[in-house]
Amino acid sequence: MTRGPAGGFEPAGLRVPGDPNRAAVHLRFLLLNQTFHPDVVSTAQHLTDLALGLAGRGHEVSVVTGRRAYDRPEICFPREEHWRGIRICRISSTGFGKAARWRRAADFTSFLAACGWRLARLPRHDAVVALTSPPLISFLGAWVARLQGSRFFYWVMDFNPDEAVAAGWLKRGSLATRVLEAMSRFSLRRAEKVIALDRFMGERVLAKGGAPERIVVLPPWSQDAEVRFDPAGRERFRQAHGLEKKFVVMYSGNHSPCHPLDTLLQAAEQLEGDRSIVFCFIGGGSEFARVRRWAEQGDHKQLLSLPYRPLDELAGSLSAADLHVVVMGDAFVGLVHPCKIYNILAVRGPVLYIGPPLSHISEIAEKASDTLVCLPARHGDVATVVAHIRKARDAVVQSRGGRSSPLLAEYSKAVLLPRLIAELES
Repeated sequence: MTRGPAGGFEPAGLRVPGDPNRAAVHLRFLLLNQTFHPDVVSTAQHLTDLALGLAGRGHEVSVVTGRRAYDRPEICFPREEHWRGIRICRISSTGFGKAARWRRAADFTSFLAACGWRLARLPRHDAVVALTSPPLISFLGAWVARLQGSRFFYWVMDFNPDEAVAAGWLKRGSLATRVLEAMSRFSLRRAEKVIALDRFMGERVLAKGGAPERIVVLPPWSQDAEVRFDPAGRERFRQAHGLEKKFVVMYSGNHSPCHPLDTLLQAAEQLEGDRSIVFCFIGGGSEFARVRRWAEQGDHKQLLSLPYRPLDELAGSLSAADLHVVVMGDAFVGLVHPCKIYNILAVRGPVLYIGPPLSHISEIAEKASDTLVCLPARHGDVATVVAHIRKARDAVVQSRGGRSSPLLAEYSKAVLLPRLIAELES
């Protein structure tokens, strides 16, 4: 596996004399994903960063994405838009939501069908970059690239159909799984480069037959331009939600079976009598409604459930936490990559990690052991989670902007985005 250039926008031979920020070779890029600006989910933010970076280099950038907001399908964005030098083509699909599997499947299928029709009418691009929302949109991207003679890059944000099998959405060995598996392998074979988010995901790609020389391990970056410890934002968030003088345990991110929240919820239930502790869940996803119902029923006054925060409010909400929670399902190492850990590093908050002992989270915690407080627990071990929370509260371990982790620079946008662009330009 390779990691790409050590840094900088410029692969050899592509520099414009006198302008270190622009490429000498003008390329036409097509980016594919269900979410993009102004959506607030992680893949939308990272793809937006990439599009702006490519456009800033002088490339022509087109994005084919969905019209509906990812977690609020009733919100629709404009069909066509030129935004900061980027052409955005948004396609319509059904908006049944995530309350049931058939609803998700219908939304994904309608999006892929409309996307295929739209791609068939687009002019040729020099390079096609596909992400993974909806699952296996990379298959469409690989075919478009093959038919048009374009280069194809596969940016694997999560790994399907393996994730769907691990989550129980698909049966191992079923016809649907075999078809999706063939589509996944086609995408991997056609990709000039496969961008994996961690070494575990890289190993999964390799096991599927991915060529080692084509696999690039490149983690997603923190939103370091927007996210940092924000004392004023911390106080605003805490005052707005009645959290003054409370110890706030926060899970901020995707609510999904890939990140099982049962152990944390059971810990919250055991700690109901302790009015000094509040559990704050922020985000969206298929499990968001279940968590919100749980918060609203009975006497769960210590549980707050909120939708995703806009990027310009993220620093304040993350800074408001006294203990951040990162959850990784045991079966999902190398299939998903909770990237909230990078923004937690940016706000310098202590972490309660619920998941398997070996993952990219545990490796980051070990590398940052001198500056990052990480309290590990396994799924189902509610007693340890409760003990960790009480220990953190009693120690008054809070996000107060202490010494910055040296790893923060390693995972910054300023370092990782140029490396990704260099891989696409090389």
